[in-house]
Amino acid sequence: MTLEGVRAAYAEMCRAAGAGVTVVVATKYVSLEQLALLAEAGVEVVGENRAQDLERKHATYGDAFRWHFIGHLQSNKVKVVNRTCELVHSLDSDSAARRLEVPALLEVNLAGEASKSGVAPEQVGAFVARYDGIRGLMTMPPLSASPEGSRPVFAKLRALAREHGLDDLSMGTSQDWRVAVEEGATLIRVGSALLGD
Repeated sequence: MTLEGVRAAYAEMCRAAGAGVTVVVATKYVSLEQLALLAEAGVEVVGENRAQDLERKHATYGDAFRWHFIGHLQSNKVKVVNRTCELVHSLDSDSAARRLEVPALLEVNLAGEASKSGVAPEQVGAFVARYDGIRGLMTMPPLSASPEGSRPVFAKLRALAREHGLDDLSMGTSQDWRVAVEEGATLIRVGSALLGD
């Protein structure tokens, strides 16, 4: 991971995704030293998965980025997120929603996978009716051998958002972000596509 390599890859990804798409760089496996490189490369938005890592990284690089929370949000960690983030991608419980003070995307488990977080599609309407801060939806499709395997899931999420009058869609990661953009993503979450494995 060199500065010039990250800068060029990030600029190309932003260009390819288009002006209406926010590239969120996932920092789950990024060290404090590597965050400095991301800042220097011009990365604007980072997404952290764990509240304790978010707190530690934000303490050092708080003003260098706009911060999103993209991991499973436990209600006892909401305070940290309220202090540091502009957006949560992964809201999926009433207990967290009641404590949250920043806008959120409701995570939807479209494939019904037991190993994944998220509410069932039929619960979206009730959440949107109860909480004003929900401005969109997020999903993680099942693992697929090809990026195209994610397309039906992304299309379903877009339709579900439209049905409930929601504008933002966080979908697509390093392996399938281009398909997600074609299906209407407004936020993509990338790590290895930008930083390598």
